[in-house]
Amino acid sequence: MVIGFPFYLQFSFYVFPLVNLEYDCINYLLRKWSVKVIEKFKIEINEKIYNLNLKRKISNKHTYLRIKSKDLLEISSHIFFTKKDAVNLVNKQEKWIEKKVKIFLQEEENKDTYLLYGKRYEKQNLSLEDIENIYRNETKKLIPILVEKFSGIMKLYPSSIKYRKNKRTWGSCNYKNGLNFNILLTQFPIEVIEYVVIHELAHIKHKNHSKAFWKLVQKYCNDYKQREKLLKSFL
Repeated sequence: MVIGFPFYLQFSFYVFPLVNLEYDCINYLLRKWSVKVIEKFKIEINEKIYNLNLKRKISNKHTYLRIKSKDLLEISSHIFFTKKDAVNLVNKQEKWIEKKVKIFLQEEENKDTYLLYGKRYEKQNLSLEDIENIYRNETKKLIPILVEKFSGIMKLYPSSIKYRKNKRTWGSCNYKNGLNFNILLTQFPIEVIEYVVIHELAHIKHKNHSKAFWKLVQKYCNDYKQREKLLKSFL
């Protein structure tokens, strides 16, 4: 005990510096742990060699596998995710990786062209905005014709038709029976676009994907599974 100091002041003198030291240590560790630990190595999938970047960070709660290029994979995960874990994940997702790499290569090959009704055309001097306007104009011309045709056949009539660019859906039907169509639809063959129209018209009667819904779709589009497969192959 220090002579001449009250007890509570002596307690403050010895305890508070320790508290500050602990606070500084925690801050240091948090800063240290927030830094990504990157490990680079090669991995083989069906006789093809890929470069793999493994990024580990203590704040990461989930694990993500990304295709960065035709021969570069990236895994982001927590600090305890090992190289062995990375290899196991890649082996487990082998088919998915090959599919995504194939799409990546196709995009690279087709970067100077654009699709219209399932056929490829040279971009020439067209900008992305020009191509988008082509899709928008073609979609707005075609969809009303198809909706009128299949509405008459199916006896299902939408309250409205709207168009927008959408990254997730090609068409939708709201609770008021209004139909929305993606302006990029006209990149697909006409039979695929017809399927999307029939699909959305069927939602006027069935607001779900029940057996009754698919039975109705099949009634007016017997090969809808093949058309849906073709639709997904263009994604």
